[in-house]
Amino acid sequence: MLLRIENITKSFSNVEVLRNITLMLQEHQTLSILGKSGCGKTTLLKIIAGLLGQDNGDIFLNDSNINMLPSAKRNIVYLSQEPLLFPHLTVQQNIAFGLRIRKLPETTIRAKTHALIEQLGLEAHYNHLPHTLSGGQKQRVNFGRALIINPPVLLLDEPFSNLDAQTRFEMQLLFKDIAASYGMASIFVSHDLKETLLMGDTIGLMQEGCLQTFTDKNSFITDSRTGVQRELAFWKSLPS
Repeated sequence: MLLRIENITKSFSNVEVLRNITLMLQEHQTLSILGKSGCGKTTLLKIIAGLLGQDNGDIFLNDSNINMLPSAKRNIVYLSQEPLLFPHLTVQQNIAFGLRIRKLPETTIRAKTHALIEQLGLEAHYNHLPHTLSGGQKQRVNFGRALIINPPVLLLDEPFSNLDAQTRFEMQLLFKDIAASYGMASIFVSHDLKETLLMGDTIGLMQEGCLQTFTDKNSFITDSRTGVQRELAFWKSLPS
């Protein structure tokens, strides 16, 4: 098992935000988690990434306990709604940043960066600065900067929620293609039901700090708590 989370709890000012969260993530798998704002999704991801500390529980990566490792040494990348790009660096320089701080040979950096920029469809923006890019383009660069270092786990905190509907759909498909080509494992959290179904190989539901994972998509669809049946009933009720 690539990532194993056991009995994670977290409270803020005596308010319990996470309650004995347990999950497992295999290699090449995307777990998508559906949950309303304030249910604990972001807190969970930040704890896994090492950006917050848990009160209790354990995090294992490749069977090694990483509780005490700082974020920079976990090799787990956290991406949020806002692409946090270096404003003074070009698209190419932003994406290449992780390789440069690892002091790879310049020829290797150029080759890897060029190939990924093509895959992301950013060739026309190679030397552009972030302020010249659209929201979708910025998020592509953000993905590129994360992917270039090939992390074992990528954590995505509603990364497309600020995009328009068409760009959001394009980014969802792009991420699925790239995740498959890189063999990446990821946890994708969203408050959007359709996005959750589209993105996940397996699916979880978070409510009031508790997480339930489902054995298959049909179990998720038929569970009354997920809202899928209400959504289907609504579309069926519309006049043809």
